[in-house]
Amino acid sequence: MEKILKAEIITIGDELLIGQVVDTNSAYIAKELNSIGIAVCRITSVPDVRQPILDALKDASQRAEAVLITGGLGPTKDDITKSALAEYAGDRLVMHEETLRHIEAMMAARHIAMNPLTRQQAETPEHAVVIPNRCGTAPGLWFEKDGVVHVSMPGVPFEMKAMMREEILPRLQPLSSGAIFHRTALVYGIAESALAMQIERWEAQLPSHIKLAYLPSSGMIRLRLSASGSNRDTLEKQVEKAIADLRPLLHHHLLTADAASPEELAGQLLTERKKTVATAESCTGGNIARLLTSIAGSSGYFKGAVVSYANSVKTQLLKVRPEDIARYGAVSREVAEQMARHVRMLMSTDYGIAVSGIAGPAGGTDEKPVGTVWIALADTSQVTARCYHFGNNRENNILRASNAALNMLIEELKKEKQE
Repeated sequence: MEKILKAEIITIGDELLIGQVVDTNSAYIAKELNSIGIAVCRITSVPDVRQPILDALKDASQRAEAVLITGGLGPTKDDITKSALAEYAGDRLVMHEETLRHIEAMMAARHIAMNPLTRQQAETPEHAVVIPNRCGTAPGLWFEKDGVVHVSMPGVPFEMKAMMREEILPRLQPLSSGAIFHRTALVYGIAESALAMQIERWEAQLPSHIKLAYLPSSGMIRLRLSASGSNRDTLEKQVEKAIADLRPLLHHHLLTADAASPEELAGQLLTERKKTVATAESCTGGNIARLLTSIAGSSGYFKGAVVSYANSVKTQLLKVRPEDIARYGAVSREVAEQMARHVRMLMSTDYGIAVSGIAGPAGGTDEKPVGTVWIALADTSQVTARCYHFGNNRENNILRASNAALNMLIEELKKEKQE
């Protein structure tokens, strides 16, 4: 019988609780743990204060079989995780000679003089297993208390990630004999409630070990299927069948079940078709370009962007006719089409995407309220333009316009692929 190990994550640092730093460590750790069949049941953030740290450790150990901790291992006075862990484990801090030699070598290579605070980082709980940190000076720690594994790692993301990959995951994997598998389908152009009604019967027929989650975001909905069991290959086949049964129910609303995001899917299709794209962006301020270039290998299909926020850039660089701006306004079919056509010519690409709109919160009129966005897609033979009305939230308008633009490109690429 499979054993899905239960884990909790504790992140330590005042900066997390005042909103100064976004906790990306937990997301990474949870994803990696899931990949080796370990389920994360809770994530907790606590300040750099001894008692809350001790309380969090005690609470987590009553629910989980593994507790992973990040943060508070630095050399300054507010970094108290190590001493709190020693107190929790009923242990004392001693000098770990191997870690001290590593720190001395690292400081020498950087031409930085050792000082008492840096030296203090080599102190570790006497009976803990010391996890080497090849990227930094703060070592990781592994100890067991009352049958629960506790792992402490640095809060610096790149140090934590290297330690997870190289040291922690290989040690944790043998503790879990089960498997967890996730698959996400991207759905576009349908409301969440309408989607739920459309797939109600399909959802009811899912096996009990496959859970469905609806994740709406910026005009899109992610349908995540999460399966747990004893064999990963079996879980994958069961989820693949569920996806296959879902496809005919959603038709064109289902963008993909093979990519994590619209920009990833667009990149896959551009690569397959050996096509290139450029963007001309006004209200999205370069966000579409940012999304496209966030994918590794995007240099093979993305040529560049013009952020034409000012009308003068639209007219001078993208050759939009000034009289059309005067007559129709910058947010119009006529202007968006010219932007798309000329950015494609300017960058010598197969496709040009253009976006011009009113992101808000000001600038709207009765005729063109905040959230009005024109998006155009040009190829070698034609230009297609659509008008959208997103709403009055600036950030959401930018995200929804970016997704809508990528969706237009994806639709065209899929159409060409079918032809």
